[in-house]
Amino acid sequence: MNIKPLGDRVVIKMVEAEETTKSGIILTAGAKEKPQMAEIVAVGPGGMVDGKEVKMELKVGDKVITSKYAGTEIKFDDVEYTILKQSDVLAIVD
Repeated sequence: MNIKPLGDRVVIKMVEAEETTKSGIILTAGAKEKPQMAEIVAVGPGGMVDGKEVKMELKVGDKVITSKYAGTEIKFDDVEYTILKQSDVLAIVD
């Protein structure tokens, strides 16, 4: 079974946050920030959204930065994903 987003939505899998700081300090679970870096695992077809045509600019495999608390978190086959609108993606990371 696969997740197939509708309209201008994408499915992302968050990239794990760093466990240590640059200076080597190990962070506890409570001290870590919610990650904003993710990988696109599925994209919707785009189409008409609120009367305007939306072209999908993202593709599967893109590494992206998202809005901090955007989207809906789901658990599917014991893996956590987030479904969000393309407009909640802030940037593609090369």
